[in-house]
Amino acid sequence: MTTRLADIAAQAGVSEATVSRVLNGKPGVAATTRQSVLAALDVLGYERPVRLRQRSEGLVGLITPELENPIFPALAQVIGQALTRQGYTPVLATQTPGGSTEDELTEMLVDRGVAGIIYVSGLHADTTADMQRYERLRAQGVPYVLVDGFSPKVEAPFISPDDRAAMTLAVTHLVSLGHTRIGLALGPKRFVPVQRKIEGFVRAVQEQLGMPAERVETELVQHSLYTLEGGQAAATALIDRDCTAVVCASDMMALGAIRAARQRGLEVPRDVSVVGFDDSPLIAFTDPPLTTVRKPVPAMGQAAVRTLLEEIGGTPAPHSEFVFMPELVVRGSTASAPHALRAS
Repeated sequence: MTTRLADIAAQAGVSEATVSRVLNGKPGVAATTRQSVLAALDVLGYERPVRLRQRSEGLVGLITPELENPIFPALAQVIGQALTRQGYTPVLATQTPGGSTEDELTEMLVDRGVAGIIYVSGLHADTTADMQRYERLRAQGVPYVLVDGFSPKVEAPFISPDDRAAMTLAVTHLVSLGHTRIGLALGPKRFVPVQRKIEGFVRAVQEQLGMPAERVETELVQHSLYTLEGGQAAATALIDRDCTAVVCASDMMALGAIRAARQRGLEVPRDVSVVGFDDSPLIAFTDPPLTTVRKPVPAMGQAAVRTLLEEIGGTPAPHSEFVFMPELVVRGSTASAPHALRAS
């Protein structure tokens, strides 16, 4: 028991006497200190005394779809740091192929008594998913915030980048370089961010190049998977349709698009320009450094935490969508269209 007290005290940054008072339910301990001790118990894997199991204000769940795409660890880091600064302990729960589902991870976090949950690119972004799962969670009294993906069927705060504006930025940049045949590579159409990117892309190409909306969507939009291989497959199809530039819905897809161009014996950006989306960590150091639309990750992560803590504190944020503006970061993967170069 003495060893356990010492471990918990060290983890929580308090004295063993304070740990003892918390574990025995004695008064005279500040709420933040009590939270730190309870969080230390959870982190170290000790079982809470029965009378304390409902007092786990210090834990907040964060559910992400995967960690292979570097944008998810980047967002998790921002959210984790923001929670820690507010005295909470983040619990990262990641879906893996063949592993736990979002519903199973939610149940696990609720069983742990988390104070709230932040979902990143979850089932709320899938227009074919049953949104009743979120209403059931609300009925259990668990506050939550949803990042990347909006559903009018769910009464909760949503945090999103402006996907339509992102595509306008990318298309405008490529048109200014003389490209008139621009393709869009993205994920399955059932996802809200995909639908919004298509809307923004179609409108931008229609307005700036005068191409009918129906033709844009049938000729220039290619669905695939949000992976390097998915980007490669989509870009191959678009290059075969004479696209001199490809806008991708993620940086991972953009790296696949560069590989597709090289497999065709083409150079990026001399023969084909490529634009990514996210501005993931290390993407500035690819070959060539990737031009991309930067997702406002710090602002979105901090807003998600701030909004969740307002919900936990009993002053809920409006049940609406908070939309954050992305920005274009021009690097080395975009250049003048090939015909423009030859003309000059």
